[in-house]
Amino acid sequence: MKEKDINSLDHTTWRCQYHVVFAPKYRRLEIYGTIKADIGKILRQLCQQKGVEIIEAEACPDHIHMLISIPPKYSVSQIMGFLKGKSSLMIFDRHANLKYKYGNRHFWARGYYVDTVGRNKKQIQEYIRNQLQEDQIADQIGLKEFVDPFTGRENK
Repeated sequence: MKEKDINSLDHTTWRCQYHVVFAPKYRRLEIYGTIKADIGKILRQLCQQKGVEIIEAEACPDHIHMLISIPPKYSVSQIMGFLKGKSSLMIFDRHANLKYKYGNRHFWARGYYVDTVGRNKKQIQEYIRNQLQEDQIADQIGLKEFVDPFTGRENK
């Protein structure tokens, strides 16, 4: 156990780290496009508000990977509900054109993946760091939507 992994509050010493993965509704490729940097800023701001430390994060074209440390006063579901709910509102406020694609102000898909981090922290950090590159090399994902959702016409 490394000292830098352990956090403390007045009466609590803790290390609660989680690998979370979540995706935009219909796994659209929005987080790869022009709003990728803005989504990153929004998620960092929201994590900071709750005292959640982002250890590692990557915005892949159709999903987000985060390795986060959550204070023990919050559950993972509380933090994920807060991050996804508040970030949706902020994304739609800043990028009004997305309302046509998503409607009802739901930017993120309903579920998420979470795993606790123990001894495999370094492997998870490395996986998150290299995920986008590996996906592109393996050509498992496309970086382009071939039909414009606004007009229905093909993108070239």
